[in-house]
Amino acid sequence: MWLPIFGLLIGVLLGLLTDLKIPVEYSNYLSIAVLAALDTLFGGIRAHLQNLYDERVFVSGFFFNIILAASLAFLGVHLGVDLYLAAIFAFGVRLFQNIAVIRRILLSRQPKNVKKPEKS
Repeated sequence: MWLPIFGLLIGVLLGLLTDLKIPVEYSNYLSIAVLAALDTLFGGIRAHLQNLYDERVFVSGFFFNIILAASLAFLGVHLGVDLYLAAIFAFGVRLFQNIAVIRRILLSRQPKNVKKPEKS
């Protein structure tokens, strides 16, 4: 569980500490790759909370999702069709679904017998 969070923190720190400029023509590829990576990260957190986490599935899914999304965007650019929008939609929906399941799992672990304050 700590490995994805550690990787995310390292990535954010490297992003903030470097002055790396991404050319505009690669912005669609990068945005889809980041969305695919976030989808995989939250999928890994969800799997961990459901006791289904497998490191091989996480790592292979991480790279496969990024390569698939970037390839779809690349193909779309060469066909003259905005195929990257399909990847954004698919990964966006999965991302929100994973976040919703994580929220439900965390809420179900909270004690339910919390007393409400009495009104005077």
